[in-house]
Amino acid sequence: MTAPAQSDKNLLIASAEHDQNPLSGPEQPGKSLLAATDLRVTFGSGHLAREVVGGISFGVRPGECLAIVGQSGSGKSVTARTLIGLTGDGSQVSGRLEFDGRDLATLTERQWRLIRGARIGFILQDALVSLDAVRPVGREIAEPLRLHRYGPAAVRRARVIELLRQVGVPEPEMRSRQLPGELSGGLRQRALIATAIALDPQLLIADEPTTALDVTIQAQILGLLEESKRRDRALIVISHDLAVVGRLADRVAVMRDGLIVEQGATADILGRPQHPYTQSLLDAIPSAHSRGTRLSDSSGAARGAVTAAARPAAPTGQAPLLVADGLVKRYKGPDGKVRTVVDKVSFELRQGETLGVVGESGSGKTTTGRIVLAVTRPDEGEVRLHGQPWTSLSERQRRARRQHVGVVYQDPLSSFDPRWTVRRILSDALPAAYANGSRPARIGELLQQVGLSDDMLDRRPLLLSGGQRQRVAIARALAPEPEIIVCDEPVSALDVSIQAQVLDLFADLQDQLGLSYIFISHDLGVIHHMSDRVVVMTHGRIVEQGDADAIFSHPAHPYTQRLLASLPQLSLQSELSGR
Repeated sequence: MTAPAQSDKNLLIASAEHDQNPLSGPEQPGKSLLAATDLRVTFGSGHLAREVVGGISFGVRPGECLAIVGQSGSGKSVTARTLIGLTGDGSQVSGRLEFDGRDLATLTERQWRLIRGARIGFILQDALVSLDAVRPVGREIAEPLRLHRYGPAAVRRARVIELLRQVGVPEPEMRSRQLPGELSGGLRQRALIATAIALDPQLLIADEPTTALDVTIQAQILGLLEESKRRDRALIVISHDLAVVGRLADRVAVMRDGLIVEQGATADILGRPQHPYTQSLLDAIPSAHSRGTRLSDSSGAARGAVTAAARPAAPTGQAPLLVADGLVKRYKGPDGKVRTVVDKVSFELRQGETLGVVGESGSGKTTTGRIVLAVTRPDEGEVRLHGQPWTSLSERQRRARRQHVGVVYQDPLSSFDPRWTVRRILSDALPAAYANGSRPARIGELLQQVGLSDDMLDRRPLLLSGGQRQRVAIARALAPEPEIIVCDEPVSALDVSIQAQVLDLFADLQDQLGLSYIFISHDLGVIHHMSDRVVVMTHGRIVEQGDADAIFSHPAHPYTQRLLASLPQLSLQSELSGR
């Protein structure tokens, strides 16, 4: 990211009421810009009190990146929110937390507003719910500029377009006028990053900043963050992606159950971990080397044991279960221009096979999945199921066969009714053929299949962990007893250890039930681990498809070669070392 012009810097200083800012003052070279000492965060009071951060200490200097890693529920995101005064109601924070030599605990809410965005930036994890659904993303990005009086409206508009271009958003002028719901997950995440870096803060706290990004855009964002380090900006990155951590971080703190169990230089923590928990995180990374083995030991099987993923692909002579033939889909953008987002896409899927679909954000892979599900009608071409028409039918004609194709989405929380219990979610997904008397038994069977206990039945989605919600989503997809499940980024929001358990679950279910998967993901390690065959998409077209090992070992198309070249280095080193 380029530094703001000097006139812009002067404007920022004046508009942020620098003379009243309690955190103004020179930084001290070599000392931490932010330091936490015995930081503790507790929610609730009395016998209901729960300490989620249990006395941790760390610091980050200008020009340095500290990564905080750990499983979901380890306390890392609560720590990140505490650093910007957003821990939330009902929380108690103790210990010392300093920024530029001043105790943050002494700040009023008005003083916090002066530094959020201007001196401390924050990239939230969940772009889908973090952006205002009824406000164009350009106005969202311009909001911190407006609040800190960054020039007249024309200057702010130009800055917004510059920021969108910096974070790799194509056609930034047009995209700035779109609502978040009109953008892919990757584009929404980039809009959030643009918002956080708009005022070039001294410290940037990034909570899973690249989770929703494909490898090429991820590489671009990491390059942007590395550039900010070279300009003496400090970074705190919360991430479950250890490959990203390996590229960006100078030091790593590993959290578990609210405590830091290991902390040190990145090369030492990732290359020579001392704590068993850190080693388990490294073992859970999916890659070519892990293909055909278990990533977790949650089911009782030893990590590394052979799974269904090792099963050979379906015989080529077998009739395909599903055929996509010449699919085309066009949309009109807010500028009135018609764009082809799926362009002459054709592929086949056989019984018991996993077809991986990879490509950058905006490549058309999710739209292709929606066409297969028959929730989006193609403008040209068709999908056939068991050799019979599928997408060309009316919904009424298709209804009797709809149970054959299920779906697992990226974000189950947004696809669940938050008022419904797990019991009702699963009951609603059961076919009408299940009489009321047989429904409880079938619901119990579904929970057992995805590794959940009956005590989950009366919980609502908000009371479940991310991994539990995804297991419920899988159970819901299994309820009609489908032959095919379309999995659209089903593990991208999960930390590596929970991701490993869910990927093992997918493999186990395929082995037990003979399921076929269309597995859509931007994570090449996940795709290689799971897939028998791979389809590579860009600009709505398939540029390469074939056996997964062949494509990953000897990619023929320059685009596929570029994707693989963009992979963070930790995964490649792990494969070369034969871990």
